[in-house]
Amino acid sequence: MKIENVKISNFRSIINIDISFENLMMFIGQNNHGKSNILYAILFFFGEIKIHDLDFFDGTDELFVEILFSNLDDTDQVTFKKYLTHDKKILVRKTAYKNGSFQYNGFIQNPQDECLQEANISNYTNHDTAKNLPFYDLLPHSGRLTKALIQEAQASYIENHQEEIVFTYELEENNFLGLKSVAQGIFGEVFFIPAIKNVSDDLSNNKTSTFTKLYSKVIEYVTTSDADISTIKEQINRQFQKFQKYDEAGSVNDSRPLELTEFENKLASHLEEWGVNLEVEVLAPNIDDVFKSNVNIWIHDGIKTDIQRKGHGLQRAITFSLIKTLAEHLQTANTSDESGRQISKSSYFIFEEPELYLHPQAQRSLLSTLKELSTESQVILCTHSSSLLNLEDYKSIAIVRKDISTNQTSITQYQSELFIGNEKQKFNLLSWINPDRAELFFAKKVILVEGATEKTIIPFIAKKLGIFKFEYTLIDCASKDNIPLYIELLNKFKIPYIAVYDKDHQQSKNQDARNSADIISSKIENKIDFNIGKSIVFINDIEEELGYTAGLNGKPFTALETISQDTYLIPELLKNKIIEIFE
Repeated sequence: MKIENVKISNFRSIINIDISFENLMMFIGQNNHGKSNILYAILFFFGEIKIHDLDFFDGTDELFVEILFSNLDDTDQVTFKKYLTHDKKILVRKTAYKNGSFQYNGFIQNPQDECLQEANISNYTNHDTAKNLPFYDLLPHSGRLTKALIQEAQASYIENHQEEIVFTYELEENNFLGLKSVAQGIFGEVFFIPAIKNVSDDLSNNKTSTFTKLYSKVIEYVTTSDADISTIKEQINRQFQKFQKYDEAGSVNDSRPLELTEFENKLASHLEEWGVNLEVEVLAPNIDDVFKSNVNIWIHDGIKTDIQRKGHGLQRAITFSLIKTLAEHLQTANTSDESGRQISKSSYFIFEEPELYLHPQAQRSLLSTLKELSTESQVILCTHSSSLLNLEDYKSIAIVRKDISTNQTSITQYQSELFIGNEKQKFNLLSWINPDRAELFFAKKVILVEGATEKTIIPFIAKKLGIFKFEYTLIDCASKDNIPLYIELLNKFKIPYIAVYDKDHQQSKNQDARNSADIISSKIENKIDFNIGKSIVFINDIEEELGYTAGLNGKPFTALETISQDTYLIPELLKNKIIEIFE
């Protein structure tokens, strides 16, 4: 099953946020704005971390994380049958209190119409009262109406009339699944890779390490399928049985060593005044645990060394390799908790800045790996790398912002279709022309320009004027026609911007060309949301602003060569426009 929606309340800097989830979720934003808080809230829900007083938003005594799960498989639907909605989803809340306690509660879906509620079935066990039921045609019209018959007909009617029925959701008062504590892993396996992590933790023999989780599954298969190992396990168990006071049938064990019985009797004699007896039980070791211990990982790259002596990049790569391999194993696993209840096969991989220690090419390769992993599992991460973002995957992006005046974290995302038809195809092609355009999601302000000349000249002049700002991102839109596409994206994600374009009324152009230029200019102006954006228009083009006529070839270099001359003075009108762009 997959996370479809998350609500977080009163957790650290978060008072109340509602997040729609994709199979691959990327939280981006400036430092200390709350990205990690979202990850840790999810970890709290899954029982991976404990809550402390400092985790409660200032002045609150209660916090909760609420998750809507969808895509439940048959096993999940059986396990969570009580909470299953008409569209095969479950909604679960985990609440924590400042006294240190916490609880899980599920939401029960009920039809608003009382006759469709399972709790009221006993009201319709005779035909006189049942005749007015909307599902009466599904019941036998003679003979006794049992609760089972009514329940079956009611369920069938609800399943076939879901679009017509109004449902309500009520948070149950009792504990989720009737349990005081929910077994860790009941919702699936969770793998968390923090920003700073010692790879030896993943490769250690600790039972919670990623390597042990993977290696254990291999050993479990080997020790159950290998006849020789199975024989050894049986022999060891028989040998240890000789040390027990009673055999498997409950009779006194005659083959027990006399020395052990005498030792046991001496101990018991010193406790006679307490009125108790003693029995020494010698337990057989778990052979599987023996095979899991003392396992080392060696790296061979011409020299045999342990992982600690390798660079952080390789260490990080090995961690990701382990996770990917483990995910493949989890898909075929069949696990249950201590009560025998089937544990979900779902898996959730949560990464904090996975790009650390990786060069740009490796980061792009990592994105491919994460996308592949997200086809079966759910991948959730926070990142500062534009290499991990793709404009085509804008639905996976959530921008995390904090209001400095209130210290409250908020989320901006867009889940609907941005473009349709040719516009969508055109926008997707743009990301292939210049992949680094994803950097706009991290910018404090985006400067949209028509092409390479503007992208070269505008920052060059800004640096000469001493007003350039690194937190602003210039985006080469590849043409004036494409600027409205980027404005649409920036409007939806509420990213401040300024659109810089040419009026295109050069003397060499005829009236038809000027009219066409005006149509495009109008499209740009009509798209701008003036709450977050504005425009700057160059009179005809940037070359005329610089004081010369544009050629057909080498435009960026020619412009740069012109303004680099010691005798060149920036025209006052252009200077003011550059200042306005960077103000």
